[in-house]
Amino acid sequence: MRLTTKGRYAVTAMLDLAYHSEKRPVTLTDIAKRQHISLSYLEQLFARLRRAGMVEGVRGPGGGYQLSRDASQISIADIIIAVDEAIDSTRCGGKANCQNNQPCLTHDLWLGLSEQIREYLASISLADVLQRKNVRMVAERQDKQASGVQGIDMLLRRETRI
Repeated sequence: MRLTTKGRYAVTAMLDLAYHSEKRPVTLTDIAKRQHISLSYLEQLFARLRRAGMVEGVRGPGGGYQLSRDASQISIADIIIAVDEAIDSTRCGGKANCQNNQPCLTHDLWLGLSEQIREYLASISLADVLQRKNVRMVAERQDKQASGVQGIDMLLRRETRI
């Protein structure tokens, strides 16, 4: 399976959003800082996730993004597919034209693997991942690190004004 950066970042950003939007809407800037993902890249991903009906924007002060449905109703496969990422282990993209416009010797093997991966990712929801103790520990660590970075940013801004 060729899961590219786009799919990995989309899943990471959605997990961050699911974890933090339990309290309030989350800005893409906050996700970018915690996950070390470019803000412009996140904007592209969230445009696709919004079109897929997984997230919704909240305008105004304290605005940002939140999940449009419960985290238990959004599978990891849904997220990957929403950002136009193929869950496919074949060389031909499942078209069965791998060798001179015919299936190759291992076409069915890789097609079966793709289906197993798709089923596995479809069986795991954001809520399932968030229930894992190590995921919550990482999210808490990232919060502390991001708070430290924000504190340093504020100090630097204050010093440059003096």
